Parts: sequence; C-alpha cells; structure tokens
Amino acid sequence: MAIAPTYAPDSWAAPVSRDAGWDRLRLAMTSTAQGAGDEGRAVEDARLLGRMASGDRHALAALYDRFSRPLYSTALHMLRDPAEAQDLTHDVFLILWEKSAAFEQGKGTAFSWAVTLLRNRAIDRLRSRRRRSRILEEAAPADLGYDAEGALLAVEEGAAAGDEAREVRAAVAALPAEQRAALDLAFFKGLTQQEIARQLKEPLGTVKARIRRGLQKMRESLARCL
Repeated sequence: MAIAPTYAPDSWAAPVSRDAGWDRLRLAMTSTAQGAGDEGRAVEDARLLGRMASGDRHALAALYDRFSRPLYSTALHMLRDPAEAQDLTHDVFLILWEKSAAFEQGKGTAFSWAVTLLRNRAIDRLRSRRRRSRILEEAAPADLGYDAEGALLAVEEGAAAGDEAREVRAAVAALPAEQRAALDLAFFKGLTQQEIARQLKEPLGTVKARIRRGLQKMRESLARCL
C-alpha cells in the first residue's frame, strides 16, 4: 500500500495567506528530513505506533531513537532555548504514547504527525512567552526594567523569525522555475496535486516529483546556512 507523502499538499486544498504558506513550506521541509520517499521506514514507524497503542514500551524507545533528533532540532529552531526544546520534545513523546491508538496511517506518516504535534505546542509556548511579557509590562513599575525586557524579547523573537523567513525565501528563489511554480501552487494557492497537474498541463507524477525535489533542494540549501 502506498504511503501518503509527508508534505501532503492535497490535505491543504484552500488558498492561504503568504505567511501561512511559508509556515506550511517550513513544516513540509522538516517532514522530509525523515525521508519522504522511504515507504519502508514509514511503515515501520506506523507499526511501532501500533505496538505503543498496546502498551509496548520497547516500541516507544525505538520510536524515540528514530524521531528524537529531528524533533529536538525543530523545537530548538523554533524556541531558541535548549532546555525548553528538550522539555517540549519529551512532551511530544508522552503525547505520542498516550494517543498512539488515534494515529491514522491513511492521513500521513507517523513522523509528520509528530512534527505537527511539536510545532503546535511550540507555537503555544511562544504565545505564552509573549503573554507573560505583556503581563509584566502592564503590572510592574517601569523602574524595574520589565518594559525593556519585554521589548528585548520581542526584538529577539522578531529577528529570529525574520532570519528564518529570509533563509526560506532565498532557498525558494534558488529553485528551478518549474519547482517554484509547483510549490507556490501547492503551499500558497492551496491547489491539490491533481489541480496543479491540470493547471500546468503536466502529468501528476511529474508534479509530485517537482514538489518533492524542490523540498529536498530547499532543505539542502538551508542546511548549508546553519
């Protein structure tokens, strides 16, 4: 049985804002880190989740060995704090353990599910940081310096997000035109792969290959920047 590709653009069949499109593209690149073309690996990951649903702790340990490094790297990139990234990675594995029975293989790979769980919770943590900063700014006397601290946090987070966005945009710009067009239609226009094939008048297999190669090239380009 064929495994759904980790980037799964067909599940995002609706136009989105440019910012949301960049988020989708970054998530898709992260998902390809596990190897989107390796169906055997995806099948094994799904099998481990099935064993976890039956209470098999050895399966959890095996999945941790497979997923922990890329998940931690993603968390660190988003949170910019090693201790918090480690905590978040552990939290995601607890969620995978508790919710393993809810995994549906037909909707994507186990790894893409784990990345989505991690990303959503990282965003929650970033929002919580900003809320705490606002509370301090509003409640504390100005001479305690919390205004400056909150402003510094906002600047740092904004700079990190800006740097990442520039890197991703540069990686997209370096792609061949046909790959850029396919990625734009999938991640920003919200077209399905079939719709992209019709619009570009290309075979469906060609469109899928362009999206996959584009994501892989972007990952390679960004890895050289780190």
